[in-house]
Amino acid sequence: MLSNRELERYDRQIRIFGVEGQEKLKKSKVAIIGIGGLGSPVAYYLAAAGVGELLLIDEQTPELSNLNRQILHWEEDLGKNPKAVSAKWKLERFNPDIKVEAFTEKLTGENIDEIIKEVDVMVDCLDNFETRYLLDDFAQRRSIPFVHGAVEGLHGQLTTIIPGKTKSLKEIFPIPPKKKEKFPILGATAGVIGTIQAMEVVKLITGYGEVLANKLLIVDLLHNSFEVIDLED
Repeated sequence: MLSNRELERYDRQIRIFGVEGQEKLKKSKVAIIGIGGLGSPVAYYLAAAGVGELLLIDEQTPELSNLNRQILHWEEDLGKNPKAVSAKWKLERFNPDIKVEAFTEKLTGENIDEIIKEVDVMVDCLDNFETRYLLDDFAQRRSIPFVHGAVEGLHGQLTTIIPGKTKSLKEIFPIPPKKKEKFPILGATAGVIGTIQAMEVVKLITGYGEVLANKLLIVDLLHNSFEVIDLED
């Protein structure tokens, strides 16, 4: 049941998917894995949308070179607050009506079942395929949809994995690219892809709109092109 305060706060989006859609968001729990360039806008917009519970997972601590894109972290967090804790503090003040949990250890095959429990959607905001594959295996085993996003430079990609209905991440990317220790990235690129990821989550939960199921969105902001590749072909 939405309070009068919530009805006012979410009025503009309730006009899109109705009170029922907003109540679905309030009752949902979303895990965001990686609270960096992608995870920051994802967490911000899901908190703004009124997702009832956010689980933030990231073992790293912010560095100065992160701040061109990781907008949930400030200079006062550098070398002090883990990213999940830094984000939790701000999101709870941004929207006190939601619950935010922070997990500050590395996600592994040994702890993933214990950490990611009873979530409706997961969001892949990672920077390596080793952990992405771990997330993909967990998603398939537990039948939890997740939204994959990746960025580099002025380019990004995004798809929504729904176990039993779409190809798995391993099927889409059977040969993982080598992880780069440092790669070029403009903050706005992560902002664009992260925002679309948040939109995919809202659509999955409310049932409003069409998600990128068996479709890979390729974004080239250098040349202002958006291409959708059909993965069923």
